[in-house]
Amino acid sequence: MNETIRDILAKVGNLPVPAADLAQDADLYAAGLSSFASVQVMLGIEEAFDIEFPDNLLNRKSFASIAAIEVTVSQILKAQEAA
Repeated sequence: MNETIRDILAKVGNLPVPAADLAQDADLYAAGLSSFASVQVMLGIEEAFDIEFPDNLLNRKSFASIAAIEVTVSQILKAQEAA
C-alpha cells in the first residue's frame, strides 16, 4: 500500500521533493501538496484500490501524510469488507 501511495503522490502530487524521500509522517501540505493535487491524489487512490472516499473522510487530515492516507484507505477497505 505504501509504495502505491508514494507512486500516486509522485505522479500527480506535483511535490517539489520526491515522494520516495518523504517520511511516513511528513506533512504533505508543508511539502507542497496543493488542494488541487490532493484531489488528484484522492482520485488516483480510489482507482488504485477500487474504493470511494466517503464524504466524512474528504478532509485535510485524511491526506496530511502518507501514514494518514494509509490509515484512511485501510478504514475504507475494512468498511467495504464488512458491508
